[in-house]
Amino acid sequence: MSSQKRFTDEFKRDAVAQVVDRGYAVSEVAERLGVSTKSLYTWKAQFAKPAKAREAEADLAVELRRVKKELARVTEERDILKKAATYFARESR
Repeated sequence: MSSQKRFTDEFKRDAVAQVVDRGYAVSEVAERLGVSTKSLYTWKAQFAKPAKAREAEADLAVELRRVKKELARVTEERDILKKAATYFARESR
């Protein structure tokens, strides 16, 4: 099991709003909410982007996962074909 906590986007937005909109210090908000300052700075950068940019990033991440999965499949097929070609080349001698 992972020891990392998972936070909802709503929680992250609210935490960022405390820093950006209300002017609280990052360290103060992080301590109060029980998160690291690094996480809060990361969320701040993430949610400072326009919604369209975040959606585009999410779409790209989904596409990247799909392409990586396809690459793994194609690589496996290639390796199988290489082994078959080697096998049949030896058999034909």
